[in-house]
Amino acid sequence: MTPSVPRTGLFQGGCAFCEGTYVALSEAKLSLFDWGFTRSDATYDVATTWRGAFFRLDAHIDRFFSSLDKLHLAIPYNRAELREILHGCVCAGALQDAYVAMICTRGVPPRGARDPRLAQNRFYAYALPYVWIASPEKQAAGIDLHISTRQRIAPASVDPTVKNYHWIDLVQSMFDAYDRGCDTSCVVDADGCVTEGPGFNVFAVRDGTVHTADRGVLEGISRRTVIELCERLGIPLRLAPLPADLLLSADEVFLTSSGGGVLPIAKVDSRPVARSPGPVTQLLQDAYWALHDEPAYRDPVSYD
Repeated sequence: MTPSVPRTGLFQGGCAFCEGTYVALSEAKLSLFDWGFTRSDATYDVATTWRGAFFRLDAHIDRFFSSLDKLHLAIPYNRAELREILHGCVCAGALQDAYVAMICTRGVPPRGARDPRLAQNRFYAYALPYVWIASPEKQAAGIDLHISTRQRIAPASVDPTVKNYHWIDLVQSMFDAYDRGCDTSCVVDADGCVTEGPGFNVFAVRDGTVHTADRGVLEGISRRTVIELCERLGIPLRLAPLPADLLLSADEVFLTSSGGGVLPIAKVDSRPVARSPGPVTQLLQDAYWALHDEPAYRDPVSYD
């Protein structure tokens, strides 16, 4: 049973759900001994609200429960209760445009135990003002993407379709980018093909065809949205390994993320992309935001 949703604005600017109750963001706590912290033994998902409504919340909840199942984790809430909690966090924060996270950690096992089955899993959620992975100002100025030679953790080791905190390779690739004067980065697989970046999927456009990696990546909800939009708009799409050379010679390059939707790339390794934003990127970007107004994709928040 979930607690009653707090009144709108009780935690103005953001709210967390921790240990079964709603609290201010500053009051949310995680045990120092939780394996989610000590071993990155956790999964999470991030939904967004825009103009007072969740976008594709069912898809995020589907992926979250799938990740829980794959990692042998469980939360004490069903889908309807989880939805209520997420709505409650947004409502209590009086947020219109929000970044909304749901997290499950392995929890704290009995002292001295190393058996993950003995740990009591923990659930947390929070909502805070919308987070852009690249601000609108940065997008206008032009994002410079670096292709790092660092390899993403192999899918045979960590299932990339499970959203996780195994980001050391991604974080180190960001430092590779900063060292070269670039804004952000993506990593490659063992064959040198581009996989993903820290919190986003990567797309290239050549001769009117959209290309993106078909495996070894998180199957992002924004990525799925763009794939569906390509079908709706009649844009040719190729899901296949994405060679770095294709990215370097593409007519257009863009990223997809819940933190910004479709984000055009102006440079790859400081080399100008032919068009930024190009016509295909612009078409998909406009269509992505237009979807936020379609009833099938909206889940409005009920404020007091």
